[in-house]
Amino acid sequence: MIDRKEDLEYVKKYFTFYTALTEAEKTTFESNLVKVTYEKGVNLHNPEGECLGVLLVQTGGLRVYILSEDGREITLYRLGPDSICVLSASCILNYITFDVHIEAELDTDVFLLNSAAFGRISRQNLTAENFALKSAVEKFSDVMWAIEQLLFMSFDKRLAVFLFDEITKSNTDTLHYTQEQIAKYVGSAREVVSRMLKIFQSDGILEQTRGSIKIIDKNKLKKLAI
Repeated sequence: MIDRKEDLEYVKKYFTFYTALTEAEKTTFESNLVKVTYEKGVNLHNPEGECLGVLLVQTGGLRVYILSEDGREITLYRLGPDSICVLSASCILNYITFDVHIEAELDTDVFLLNSAAFGRISRQNLTAENFALKSAVEKFSDVMWAIEQLLFMSFDKRLAVFLFDEITKSNTDTLHYTQEQIAKYVGSAREVVSRMLKIFQSDGILEQTRGSIKIIDKNKLKKLAI
């Protein structure tokens, strides 16, 4: 249970079904809501672990991914501050039938409404149930975009899209990612990423140093990405 009034006000802003709850449901909600900090690299949800519940990211970031049969990680989408994650409560959502992993990309603070409490509330309250459905549907487009990239997009374009999106979001020309991290984001092997980055470097698009990539020709990268 969280104690600070400002924390509860923050949570109510994003758990928009709160105002539609009965007093008893609000009590259930508030008494089962906790704030949790996950260190960078922690896997907080996987098919073999416990069913957490619904997450609200306050600071940091999470990566939602699936594992292929050969152990390759395929990133479905990433969540930043103020984002809701319902796939961490997939055990109580009958319309979600695939297993996902969730890891902390950074040191991350989240508010967690445990699965038992959310399951109780959503069974009793149509607005809460619709909130979960709407949140899942909104992320479905991200999942489809990830699958579309894997199936129909050449790897050079996939990598260009990733790099261009990252420098646009972070408003910087330098990205501090290892080749292994990029491989996880784009759903490929590190060796494939390494070869393509070398090609991009020889084409004058970027420069590489250990653990970082500097984009030196944004226009050329953008042409590859679109």
